[in-house]
Amino acid sequence: MDEKSLLHTLTKVVNTLAAADIDFAVAGGCAVYARGGPSSDHDVDVFVREADVRAAQRALVDAGMRPEEPPEDWLTKVYDGDVLVDLIFRPNYRPQLDDVLDRAERMRVGPALAKVVTGTDLMVDKLLVLDAHRCDFTPLLTIARDLREQVDWDRVAVETAESPYARSFLTLLEALSIADTADTADTAEAERTAS
Repeated sequence: MDEKSLLHTLTKVVNTLAAADIDFAVAGGCAVYARGGPSSDHDVDVFVREADVRAAQRALVDAGMRPEEPPEDWLTKVYDGDVLVDLIFRPNYRPQLDDVLDRAERMRVGPALAKVVTGTDLMVDKLLVLDAHRCDFTPLLTIARDLREQVDWDRVAVETAESPYARSFLTLLEALSIADTADTADTAEAERTAS
């Protein structure tokens, strides 16, 4: 899938959800792109409250997209032709989506103007996906370098402290002088093991 198709779908999603008065924020690869990182060619990720997810899906279907019900219990999907749109209401099972949406910032994403998750929330989300089956740091290094001045690395360390993969990645960033989280990560780890 090419960048042009992805941006066309993103514009359609943004305009449709805004017209339906549904609060949302662009996340994932499109948010990385909006914040100056590499372009995405994968899918469109949108964070939306669980209470709004069915209305969001209906609005997008009414705009010509095709619904799909995935087995996962934290998102639903629609397709705009071949372009996948994930409507995520429980990212990484984090309960504080309201806070993430409140912190999102209006910015341009290609031709669209939309709320985009902060660099900090984006990195937290990306790091919490890491596990034994998804542990490729290469694309994350590029994102971390490109977004480093937009990220509160101390908050990322605290919010991802339960993940050994995230802690390992933050250690790598520290060694490469991309981020300085050593003291915060050590404190968060000590608090996590003490509880």
